[in-house]
Amino acid sequence: MHQYSLWPLALLQLSKIVARDAFYACLEKVSDKKPTEIASVGLLYPSECKGSRAEFVKQCRASWVNHFDRQYCRNRRVQRLLDDKEARRGPLSLPQPYTFKPTAN
Repeated sequence: MHQYSLWPLALLQLSKIVARDAFYACLEKVSDKKPTEIASVGLLYPSECKGSRAEFVKQCRASWVNHFDRQYCRNRRVQRLLDDKEARRGPLSLPQPYTFKPTAN
């Protein structure tokens, strides 16, 4: 029976998490910059994050990179909707009813 050490696996997993977090932290830090690079699932990011993106892609399996990109986009979209909700409060402007002119028969 083989004895496997979990230590190398834990270090490998930790390196993936660090690479992922570094990339998304970079996105948050330079969020005011114009995105020029295209990632998976339509995620755009500025060129300042190119190095951390390359490390993230190198460390993680492509399916996980896609998963985390989708998750990040979804969380950003929800946060944007929650932030916009405050601006949208106030009286509702309902559409005005149409006035129909009687037609002559």
